[in-house]
Amino acid sequence: MEYSLSSSITINNHPVTVSYSSPSPPKPHRRLHSPFAFSGLSLVKRCRSRGVVACASDYGGFSSYCAFSCLNTPIVPVTPAGRFLSNVLVNDRKTFHDAVAETLEKLVADVDDAFARRALTVGSSEAVLHRRIAELKEQECKASVEDVMYMLIFYKFSELRVHLIPPLSKCIYNNRLEILPSKDWELESIHSFEILEMIREHLTFVTGWRSDFSVTENWATTKVEQAYLCQIYTASILFGYFLKSTTLRHKLEMSLVDPIDDMIMNSYNCRRTIQNLVFGHTNNKISTSPFDGKQEREKLGSYLTGFTPDSLAKCAQPSSKEALNLITKHSLALFGDVESKRVISTSFATLKRLVLEAIAFGSFLWDAEEYVNTVYNLEEIN
Repeated sequence: MEYSLSSSITINNHPVTVSYSSPSPPKPHRRLHSPFAFSGLSLVKRCRSRGVVACASDYGGFSSYCAFSCLNTPIVPVTPAGRFLSNVLVNDRKTFHDAVAETLEKLVADVDDAFARRALTVGSSEAVLHRRIAELKEQECKASVEDVMYMLIFYKFSELRVHLIPPLSKCIYNNRLEILPSKDWELESIHSFEILEMIREHLTFVTGWRSDFSVTENWATTKVEQAYLCQIYTASILFGYFLKSTTLRHKLEMSLVDPIDDMIMNSYNCRRTIQNLVFGHTNNKISTSPFDGKQEREKLGSYLTGFTPDSLAKCAQPSSKEALNLITKHSLALFGDVESKRVISTSFATLKRLVLEAIAFGSFLWDAEEYVNTVYNLEEIN
């Protein structure tokens, strides 16, 4: 079963196109070979790996590594809304979702009020002033909404007891990058078994990591350009977004009633599924009684083969400009100068941690985008 997808994002005014095709199993000796084709960043070259030379003592002798803290995110919220929610998340976690809802409603009300005043002053001497105020208020609102989405993503990570990796400048010591603790189990726990199989295939092709690696192999060192790590991370965010988008679409289509009435969908169950996915509830089953079991459930991998290239591309592309901006800002804050040719040493365990976090980030981004869009009209990508 083969399928392919393509999506793109711009980092520092450089377009990065990401193409992916479900590949055949790689040869065991492959390292840091990727099915993703990156174009537009000509100065970023595919890194070359070294042989497995690290051993357990290399890890044991590594005394310094990334220091995680309660709110040590790559992006520091700069808007009043973002700072307010970060404070609520740290000091009054139980009221976080109420605070998010109230914040979004206030942002919408402020923008609506500014545009209402603009409309009322059309033709008057104050028209230019109120038009400019409305424009500035809209820009401020967009920045605030991005901070709100980021806090929603951070909240989802905090539910897993996983801290986002801080800027890599705080994690690289003696030109060596290690992310500890790995938190692999927590980051994998949000996915179904079928999705995990696709993620492990993705991991193998973008990093060379394999599920049959021993402890020694997991902590073996390899060389990689920091800019290339940024590309892997960004591509994995898009891959996580794609998986979440197609998984929900798959669930909804599989919840259709009897084939005779396959154009009818239970709207209540549809809304409940979206709410459950956004807020992390565990009961995501969609009931379409009395027709449950009449339609055989198609596996996701087989389902994806029926997608047209345009449909796959749509699922892999964030729906809003706010989401794209967030991916770009997060990647730049995490990796710094994406034009740097700096080569660092790291382990396959750390490469896996980076990719798993990025995939989870993409999945949570989809959740945040869906939720925010129910209150605030995000700017659609043409």
